[in-house]
Amino acid sequence: MFNVTKKSIEWGGETLTLETGKIARQADGSVIATLGETSVMANVTFAKAAKPGQDFFPLTVHYQERYYAAGKVPGGFFKREARPSEKETLTSRLIDRPIRPLFVDGFKNEVLVIVTVLSHDLVNEPDILGMIAASAALTISGVPFMGPIGAARVGFVNGEYKLNPDVDDMQKLRENPEQRLDLVIAGTKDAVMMVESEAYELSEAEMLGAVKFGHEAMQPVIDLILDFAEDAAKEPFDFEPADYSALYAKVKTAGETQMRAAFAIKDKQERTNAISAAAAAIKASLSEEEQKDENLGSAIKKLESSILRGDIISGGARIDGRDTKTVRPIVSETGILPRTHGSALFTRGETQGLVITTLGTGEDEQIIDALHGNSRSNFLLHYNFPPYSVGEVGRFGPPGRREIGHGKLAWRALQAVLPAATDFPYTIRVVSEITESNGSSSMASVCGGSLSMMDAGVPLKAPVAGVAMGLILEDDGRYAVLTDILGDEDHLGDMDFKVAGTENGITSLQMDIKVAGITPEIMEQALAQAKDGRLHILGEMAKALTSAQAFSEYAPKIETMTIPTDKIREVIGSGGKVIREIVETSGAKVDINDDGMIKIASNDANAIKRAYDMIWSIVAEPEEGQIYTGRVVKLVDFGAFVNFFGKRDGLVHVSQIANKRLQHPNEVLKEGQEVKVKLLGFDDRGKVKLGMKMVDQETGQEIAPEAKTDAEA
Repeated sequence: MFNVTKKSIEWGGETLTLETGKIARQADGSVIATLGETSVMANVTFAKAAKPGQDFFPLTVHYQERYYAAGKVPGGFFKREARPSEKETLTSRLIDRPIRPLFVDGFKNEVLVIVTVLSHDLVNEPDILGMIAASAALTISGVPFMGPIGAARVGFVNGEYKLNPDVDDMQKLRENPEQRLDLVIAGTKDAVMMVESEAYELSEAEMLGAVKFGHEAMQPVIDLILDFAEDAAKEPFDFEPADYSALYAKVKTAGETQMRAAFAIKDKQERTNAISAAAAAIKASLSEEEQKDENLGSAIKKLESSILRGDIISGGARIDGRDTKTVRPIVSETGILPRTHGSALFTRGETQGLVITTLGTGEDEQIIDALHGNSRSNFLLHYNFPPYSVGEVGRFGPPGRREIGHGKLAWRALQAVLPAATDFPYTIRVVSEITESNGSSSMASVCGGSLSMMDAGVPLKAPVAGVAMGLILEDDGRYAVLTDILGDEDHLGDMDFKVAGTENGITSLQMDIKVAGITPEIMEQALAQAKDGRLHILGEMAKALTSAQAFSEYAPKIETMTIPTDKIREVIGSGGKVIREIVETSGAKVDINDDGMIKIASNDANAIKRAYDMIWSIVAEPEEGQIYTGRVVKLVDFGAFVNFFGKRDGLVHVSQIANKRLQHPNEVLKEGQEVKVKLLGFDDRGKVKLGMKMVDQETGQEIAPEAKTDAEA
């Protein structure tokens, strides 16, 4: 009944298996990839004809994690998976980016790739496996795909690269100073297609070494997919790219001069309008039949691309007059919003980000519900890209894949320099409002985010800057690497290579390729130029921070204390009674975690002190020999009971009240009186023994014993 094909190899200390022919047999390509006990299924379907007039390639990738894969039931009221999580959205982009350039030019049939996590062993990360499964499913589907690709995750521990680190290693990246890298790489047999990383100030050489290590490590996977396809691949889909060379020749003749003049305009809006006018003039010059040709859009785009690329590759100036290594003019400003905790406006050419920092307490942390378990994040970065930033009327609504992806890239760049939670116990939320965009708004978010957090008084380990690199790569091998690319250079170029970091090293790297990969030599040059650009931007940013930034008066003040874990129950109380009383009495917010760390937050320093003292009185133990301020709670014949330490009482024996003989304590004391007492010790039954006569009741200082004469001795 089933025609099953199954292949396996040993890879990274685990068995990697590809299987097809048993499940989802009506899909054009279906593969289940298994590594350890993590299994991911990829299903590919594609339309057998393009929609009339289709002028773009409609590829859709969906990655979805099912909670049953880890033996969990989803939370929420409906108890089922709902909208995609941030992880699912980011992984969908991760799979899309390396496969999209590998479809044959001119193929515009709709393609759908659905990747589903079926089983998760909580050791092997399913995102890498999802990329491998998708690559294998595309390779056997018959779709005109110039793959396969392989993928790998690379760690960097104690100077050594590690293939596919465990989930726990990556989840605790910030907590483990030895693990300095989480890099995901995808590529073909000969070249790298995509890189995405989170790093802790790695040098350019170390990052390049990680890319080379990952590319070499994925080669057995590519060989496995090719071997697998020999037995399981379907007949290739009959597709011939449209030949529109004659139409392109007419387009070029009709509009090259006007289009070239349009590209010579430096202002983005004027240039965009001029390019649109040139395209309209080209269409008007063509016959009615040629105007209806579905390849007309491709022909006009090819003309635009040839003008922009030809000028650069021949050694001429770029659109805005710069050479290949110059960064656009930069203006950095901080403290521009009066009531926010921190704010910055970062402008680079025609790209601008208004970035705001808000400091919150422990209850503002984000709870992340994932297959491997729940976790909390005290650093949030949200990126917004409204249509007005590019002068357009367009979709406006909840964040899409682009907003989530760009925000996560900026998050990765900045999280490496955050202070430890024990040193700065705040939840940090950074919001980047892109108010203008003409290339690399995500890197503007990195620069503005760094400035904004420093303006809020966040003690970053170092400022972070980012720059986007581009590439023009011709068929004859000539190429040009571009620093700080414009939107048109991104749109019509071959690479978007974003690099962020400090003076000491790289903290984040993301590379997308629109051609069939790049060589290590090109990447090495791009990293070198990116370093020069990053250092220049850091120098410009420093001009906005002429002195130490003051902590915002509007931000909550937080004090931390750590208590023994066996005292947590006493602080919380039965049903939370004690901690509610502390909050209500003091007026401060109190957060306590399982490790015994307590955060006390308020805008009122006195409220923090009240809460601190109340908690301390519960968890602390009185120390012998110390002097305390107490209150007389009861007088008896043999002494006075004094409440001196939280709810702790002790006895001042009548002989220890004063330096004279007393018949009864009421001769010098009354109930409710405030007194200074010294803790003398504990009796055999643990009862507290206190003394008053050796303490000056005015100053609270211990009275030095008078020296005895020889006769008295």
